[in-house]
Amino acid sequence: MTPDRVRGRLWAVVPAAGSGSRFGGEVPKQYLAVDGQPLLAHTLQALLAHPNLEGAVVVLAEGDAHWAGWSTFAGKPLLTCVGGRARADSVLAGLAALPDSVRMDDFVLVHDAARPNLRAADLDQLLERGRNDPVGAILASPVRDTLKRAGDDGGIDCTEPRERLWRALTPQLFRRLQLARALEAAREAGVDVTDESMAMERQGLRPLLVEGAEDNFKITTPADLARFEFVLSQR
Repeated sequence: MTPDRVRGRLWAVVPAAGSGSRFGGEVPKQYLAVDGQPLLAHTLQALLAHPNLEGAVVVLAEGDAHWAGWSTFAGKPLLTCVGGRARADSVLAGLAALPDSVRMDDFVLVHDAARPNLRAADLDQLLERGRNDPVGAILASPVRDTLKRAGDDGGIDCTEPRERLWRALTPQLFRRLQLARALEAAREAGVDVTDESMAMERQGLRPLLVEGAEDNFKITTPADLARFEFVLSQR
């Protein structure tokens, strides 16, 4: 099989079923307008602009009244499905909704809907290194801050060593069937995994860390949204 054909089968799953409760407000954060477009549009543009991406599945909340109804984006097919209560449920739904052309042993990207500032060069590195790893890989950033462990009373108990600690980012790249089985195993065990790598780690697997830019941040608070607006204004 030629490398071009392998690249052509690369799809992404974008879980966008969250309510954004930590952000606050009536409109889920992925639909807040930034520079005249929903935040989700910026995320999809950053992802689907990459030449190796063939398409994406966006996982929506049931009865999502804010979805724009796109069936294509950046000239590429965009599918949708309904997600679940937890992130793992939504990613599993997205994996199941991928087209039949995506084989069970093909790699698939999972990317946060509210992480709009993905760099093309970082995605290049993730795909190049991750697809040569037997498990897969995630974008991540080394921890550079000093870390403190708090006691129950709010005081500092100790300073934690930061060496070898990384902040997990997205996209994360794993094979379709292997990721689905890992997520299902976590769900059956009652474990609420916070990213896809955590599910893979529970299976005894060791995904590769690929360093990405620290400005690939997730919009979680109004301050994050203001930061992204500033980033856009500087382009």
